[in-house]
Amino acid sequence: MDFEMTLAEFDFVIAGAGSAGCVLANRLSENPSHKVLLLEAGPKSDGVMVRMPAGVSSLITKPNKHNWGFATEGTAALNNRRDYWPRGKGLGGSSVINGMVYIRGHARDYDHWRQLGLEGWSFADVLPYFKRSETNEAGANDFRGGSGPLHVSNTAKSSPLYEASVEAGRQAGYKTTTDFNGEQQEGFGLFQLTVKDGQRCSSSVAYLAPALKRPNLKVETDAVISRVLFEGKRAAGVEYVKGGQTHQVKSRREVIVSCGAVGTPQVLLLSGLGDSEYLQRFGIPVVAHLPGVGQNLQDHLDVNIQYACTQPVTAYAQIANPLTVLGIGVQYILFGTGPGRTQGLEAGAFVKSRPELEAPDLQMHFFNAPFSDHGRTILKRHAFGLHMCALRPESRGFIALKSTNPNDAPLIQPNSLSAESDLRTLREGVKIARRVVAQPAFDAYRGEELNPGPGVQSDEDIDQFIRNSAITIYHPVGTAKMGNDALAVVDASLRVRGVQGLRVVDASIMPTLVGGNTNAPTIMIAEKASDLILGKLPLPPEHRAVAEDKTERFAAAR
Repeated sequence: MDFEMTLAEFDFVIAGAGSAGCVLANRLSENPSHKVLLLEAGPKSDGVMVRMPAGVSSLITKPNKHNWGFATEGTAALNNRRDYWPRGKGLGGSSVINGMVYIRGHARDYDHWRQLGLEGWSFADVLPYFKRSETNEAGANDFRGGSGPLHVSNTAKSSPLYEASVEAGRQAGYKTTTDFNGEQQEGFGLFQLTVKDGQRCSSSVAYLAPALKRPNLKVETDAVISRVLFEGKRAAGVEYVKGGQTHQVKSRREVIVSCGAVGTPQVLLLSGLGDSEYLQRFGIPVVAHLPGVGQNLQDHLDVNIQYACTQPVTAYAQIANPLTVLGIGVQYILFGTGPGRTQGLEAGAFVKSRPELEAPDLQMHFFNAPFSDHGRTILKRHAFGLHMCALRPESRGFIALKSTNPNDAPLIQPNSLSAESDLRTLREGVKIARRVVAQPAFDAYRGEELNPGPGVQSDEDIDQFIRNSAITIYHPVGTAKMGNDALAVVDASLRVRGVQGLRVVDASIMPTLVGGNTNAPTIMIAEKASDLILGKLPLPPEHRAVAEDKTERFAAAR
């Protein structure tokens, strides 16, 4: 590639300003001698709906300036339904539209990565980076950070239903836990949230905002990445389109692609990195044959078991009247107080579908609102839902190109429930949710079962309910996976195989999906990657006592 003489040059060019890209922009620009460019296809992330936790429903329910609002292809095991896939757009990416739940996943998820041959990615290795990223409201301890950019706070306990759900779990015979990210993940408990002083603490707020004053960091929004530019096999820059004009920038040291599990494989394919035969169909010159680009897509599939509530203690009281909604917004804007500080998702659980498992394989999100179908359907009554998702799906999908136009959304085929084991796990999740709601702790609140309804009892009927209603809970990963096998796209240092000067840093590098929400792990990945990119020694491992025989059994179960 011959660059123009006037081409702008940077040491590092970061393509994508999502949860990972904002971390990288901060860490790589800490050294004033590093000239850093951060490119983002979306806009700046601002406005009251972004800051206000209760604004999440307006951000996630439909495409908007902060939400790509993708749609999948029809999926056979979901009765050929197409699913709606919200993904963040703008500075902060999906951390601007997510539910703000801070979960790292189970320790053995990362130990499994190490067993796959990925040195430096065991839980002992990544725990220091989780801690470095975090300031926890409860203070630092062996598992928690106390001085990082990302603020993590306790829930507001805004409804008695949250504590009822925890007590019901205990009554049903399950464990309880005081910290899903501490010594014990398993059990029922209250979530912690990426919220600071009643405002969403996105990756943009936590990492990017403090770095914007640095003269060596430049941020370009509304910049759609066309491709990575190569000189031979070396990534030498990035081409992007902004305001109808094509721009090229040069990277002296590295290009880092951080466009997420959907966007990153699209950028790599458009850049000539992928299966060579597939690229030739689109007339894209092949830079490196990497058949794993876009493959290995994994996601958490969710079903909502919904009940009427006999007392007016759900969020329906806040949304039933437009004047009430307006009043909540005004109160939040003027005083920073009121229901606008809450997001309706303050409690949950991690449980096992089978007692012999070494780690929970189901996650429950207790939702204190009469919503279903991504919040696009609102029941006109008080109701609550127990959302259950299978944490370690065996199903694998893919991301592909629809065209060579970077403005066109890619093809998304999650192949959800293509593995029969995933259906069995979700079926058990429905049964567990019903057992929990049947406990005495819910006696004062439990109304009729609305979804799937009391007539759905047999395994066959439950399976049909799952096929008709299961949706994503917004945790896609794996489409540029880290590994050593034929489908691996990056190595353990996140360097793209077959080329030089190019890394991928985001959720797409996860070889397997972690057992929990994915924003915190994505931020951890970027924290660790920043040290890899800068050639720093890794933070010292913080070892935990995990019996080797149990770890091996856990790996075998994957």
